[in-house]
Amino acid sequence: MQIQSNFSLRHFNTFGLESVASFFAEVSSVEELTEILVDPVWRQSSKFILGGGSNVLFTQNVDALVIHPAIKGIDKINEDEHSIRLKVGAGESWHDFVMHCVEHNYGGVENLSLIPGTVGAAPMQNIGAYGVEIKDVVESVEAVSISEGRKRIFSNAECEFGYRESIFKKALKNQYVVTGVTFVLNKKPVINIGYGDVQKTLAEMNVSEPTIKDVSQAVIAIRRSKLPDPAQIGNAGSFFKNPEIPLEQYNSLKNAFPDMPGYPVSETMIKVPAGWLIEQAGWKGYRQGAIGVHEKQALVLVNYGGGNGNDIRELASTIQGSVEVKYGIRLTPEVNFV
Repeated sequence: MQIQSNFSLRHFNTFGLESVASFFAEVSSVEELTEILVDPVWRQSSKFILGGGSNVLFTQNVDALVIHPAIKGIDKINEDEHSIRLKVGAGESWHDFVMHCVEHNYGGVENLSLIPGTVGAAPMQNIGAYGVEIKDVVESVEAVSISEGRKRIFSNAECEFGYRESIFKKALKNQYVVTGVTFVLNKKPVINIGYGDVQKTLAEMNVSEPTIKDVSQAVIAIRRSKLPDPAQIGNAGSFFKNPEIPLEQYNSLKNAFPDMPGYPVSETMIKVPAGWLIEQAGWKGYRQGAIGVHEKQALVLVNYGGGNGNDIRELASTIQGSVEVKYGIRLTPEVNFV
């Protein structure tokens, strides 16, 4: 294991923003991770855990030891007639893992195809798309405490999953490094095509009885049509969460803005698409120099090349204020600012 100094993180974040880490270490096993965490030389040093960098906005250099978990492996624990349990290394590409499951007809994650990032970062954010969240398939999360180097297994319940939230973003933020995730997947998949875009795309594909591979291909087609490829245009996918507001507030807004979409999340709460709010506030396709709002999806802030993280943060803040003035709704970023 090599520890490098003054290390550029530009290729370790999907915005493609320049940031320099004081020190950088890539760890390929739990043992290597533990070794560096308990090492007397590094034990008292500030540490920053960086996975695929698909949910981070660098606004400055990182004066810390940046640890990049590159722990690989997709291992079968056990299976029966109905399900299979897989333990997956934190450093595996999320999309590659989904493709592995689709190839083997393991159902449960096909709706999460083409989401960027690593398996280790997925439970921290409780990633979700098209009616599925990772909490639906996670059995447990293996993690190592940063302060002591001790391994702990978190059950699904202990992860305290919420909408784009988990205990790793709240009570235990910056206290653990996820090293592996155990999934329970369905060998007799139940197809989830409740979202209209998925149904529409499957119809365009002339698929009437979809398999999980069909659903995966439909989701990939939708995401490619709406979202820019980070390899081409720097971005972190959805920049803001879809806000959930009280039913009474939604009904009042609906009277003023009849076209406002909303989706019930409970008897008293309605989820409103953040992209719709941003677009209606006039931001879709906005550009200021090297940064802007994507022309096809207002929920995505972009770096066209040479952009600055602080400029993106300021743009996000301006959008928040604009939406709040018009609708009385304060948008919350999904992306973590550093």
